[in-house]
Parts: sequence; C-alpha cells; structure tokens
Amino acid sequence: MKKFDRRSFLKTSSLSAAAIASTSLLSSCVEPKVASKGIYMGGFAAPKIDYLRAAFIGVGARGGSHLRVVASMDNTEVVAVCDLYEDHVNRWTKIASDIGKGERHQKAAAYFGDENLWKKMLEEVKPDVVFIATNWDNHAPMVIEAMKKGAHAFVEVPIAKTLEDMWEIVRTSEETQKHCMMMENVNYGRTELMYLNMCRQGVIGDLMHAEAAYIHELRFQMEEQERGTGSWRTHHYAKGRGNLYPTHGLGPVAQYMNIGRTDDSFKSIVSYSTPAMGRKLYAEKNYASDHKWNQLDYQNGDLNTSIIKTQVGRTIMIQWDETSPRPYTRHNLIQGTKGILAGFPTRIALEGGFEGFTKNHHSWVQGEDLEALYEKYDHPLYKRLNQKTQNSGHGGMDGIMVYRIVECLQQGLPLDQNVYEGCFWSSVSPLSGASIAQDGAPQQFPDFTAGRWKETPPLQIIS
Repeated sequence: MKKFDRRSFLKTSSLSAAAIASTSLLSSCVEPKVASKGIYMGGFAAPKIDYLRAAFIGVGARGGSHLRVVASMDNTEVVAVCDLYEDHVNRWTKIASDIGKGERHQKAAAYFGDENLWKKMLEEVKPDVVFIATNWDNHAPMVIEAMKKGAHAFVEVPIAKTLEDMWEIVRTSEETQKHCMMMENVNYGRTELMYLNMCRQGVIGDLMHAEAAYIHELRFQMEEQERGTGSWRTHHYAKGRGNLYPTHGLGPVAQYMNIGRTDDSFKSIVSYSTPAMGRKLYAEKNYASDHKWNQLDYQNGDLNTSIIKTQVGRTIMIQWDETSPRPYTRHNLIQGTKGILAGFPTRIALEGGFEGFTKNHHSWVQGEDLEALYEKYDHPLYKRLNQKTQNSGHGGMDGIMVYRIVECLQQGLPLDQNVYEGCFWSSVSPLSGASIAQDGAPQQFPDFTAGRWKETPPLQIIS
C-alpha cells in the first residue's frame, strides 16, 4: 500500500473537497429552487385570439420594426407604446395610428419618462401580447411580469442573463399558461429555413455536428454614449464573461438537430476566450483618456469559442466576436452522414454530388448554381410570406417571424419557438462564463423541460 504523509493527505483532501463543493455549487445553479405547479409548454397551443391587442416596450431600435408589422396585419391593434424617451413614443404611436388596420383601432396609449411605467401600462391597458425590445437586464423581469398580468410575452434575445431568471421564466410560463418566446429572427432567414427543410427531408443523412457563430464588429456602437444600444451594451463587454450573444447562430442549428424536441438535448459545454484587447485599444484610440469608456476594465475576451456535447453525442461549436476587425458572419454549418450544408457563403456538398452541378462531395454547390437548390428546397413558409414581409428588416426574416407569431396566436397554434428553446439557447452565456472561470471545465446544462423534451414533437415544415 502506497504511503502518504500528512501534508500530501491534507492537500489531496482539500482538492477533493473543493471539487465536491464546486460540483455542489454548480448543481444548485442549474436546478430550480421551487418546482413548477403548471403545465408543460412544449407544443402548447393557447386559446385563439381573434382580435389581437399588442403593446410594445422599447421602440428605439428593434421594437419599432415589430410594431410596424403587427399594425399592418388584419385583426390586430397596437394598444400601447412604452419607452424611456418621448420622441420614440410619439413617433411610433403615430406610425401605428397611420398604418393600423384593426377594426377597433384608435391611437395607442403612450408611456414615457419613468423606467417603471411599463408596469403601469400592463395594469391599465391589459394587452393580449407584449413585445419587449429593451436592455438585456430588463428582459427577465418584464416577461415575467407580463405573463403574470395575463399577456403572452415576446422578447428580444437573450431571453434572460442568468440561469435563475430562466428557471423563473419557465415556471411562470407553465403556471400562467402564457407563451414566452425569445424572438430569434435568424431562424426565419431564407437559407436557414431551407436548411431546416433539407434536414427534415434527410438530404444530408443523420446529423452529427454543427457550427454556429455571431461574428459582427460593433465597436461603432460605442458612439452611442447616452442613448442607444452602445450606451448599455458597452458595459456588458467590460463586465461580462463568455459568449454574450449565442442565439443567432445557435438557434437555427439547434432546430435542425431537434434539440429539446424528441431527438436530443444539450448535455454539457466547455468554453474558452481570447484576451480582452480590442475594446480597450479602440477606446484609447478614439476617446480622451478621461472619457468614461477609458475608465472601464474590459474583462471579457474578444473572441469566445465554446463546444456543446448533446445527450446523444453530437457536437456543436459556437463562436462569438463583436470586437475584431473582420467581415460579418453567422457561419451556420450542419454536417450529416451524407453531406454538409454551410453558410456565409451559402454552399452545400453531397455524397454523390448534386443534380448535375457537382459529381461528388469534394466540390461545393455555390454561387449561381444555388438557384436550382433554392428552387427545389425553399421552405414553403418563406415562399408564402416573403413578398409580404421583405421590407421588414434583415432581409425579411423579422417580418416572417412577427407574422408567424400573430398567425399562431390568432389561429390557436403552437409557436415555432417555445419557452424552453429560448432558455436552452440563452443559457450558453452564463454556462460559458462559468466554464471560463474554471479554466474550461465542462458545465452541465439545466434541463428546463424536466425530461419532457423527449415528448415534444419536432418543429414541422409548415406551409
């Protein structure tokens, strides 16, 4: 028997205790403090809302484009607009009034000035749905309160910043039987919809691996210092950790793979980031030494790379970088046993080639040859809605998303994205931060569905 001296024993015991404590802490972070007493929301269809009354919180950027789509649809009414700034509210209440098509349409109630007036709006107006496009810190409290006040909640990405808030969102949605959908618009892009259609048809065989990214140089937003996205988002670059914005790339590939829906779910994640250099250098170059941007301690790495392992053994690589000088890309790659679909640029390669354009998987179908691909595999939803929504932003994907939200609510259909998916995709942010803090140690994903993802049907190819 190998001998241990007292010092070695104490050292080994201390390390073991620390590991156990770390595991215990991790478990407490990913499990709900109070079990839900509500119903499971996977595949949930709320009662039909024939005439939809919608309110909007935050119309400085994204919220206004959503308002425009809702106001232009039949049997809808914009009943309230809330924002910190009076000019935003005045502009969008007028736009809503000018284009409103609702039979009972009147000028929307206006709320501005105090940062808590959204609560008063919920009490007074009692909308059927609330669209939320605000600072990330506000997402969780706003969707939770909206559901408690009887409204379905639709919120910009991410759905929340912490696992604790995500559990509270799930619990509130289940107990109130109100939808809470994170509005991941990229799932409605033309190529993403086509790839979903191709995956469902088995074109690339069994799915094994995906890659997703949000590479978008946004240092210019630092010019928005008092109002606008940069005024609050810059602080997240300083104090955040890990992948702060994972869902644009992750959402589509997760739905290709049926993550959280019958086939598979997230299991664990490992994460690493580069040093944090770009924002600090940019601030030093463009602002005076005493400027507030030069007083921040930029801690979050410029580029984050994370790898997810799923329950059945698939892998997903996710990258995020909003600082480095490079072209925009969401990457969007899905690898199957019979071929590969990739984005930025859009291209495919199939074993045996593709219909006269390529002879085998060693060559891409790309460029002008893609027209034949779109003609054969374009998603029927895109074909139906593109002409109606193409001027709505981001190539029409924003409009298709909002149109589908209204359509599902008015027809009493399940939403294309459920509350659990919003939480699964958003949880990459806190979990990647935790992995980095532990030098890349794997972090277990919480199961927001409590095992019921196995009974949630895949997203269908609806027309």
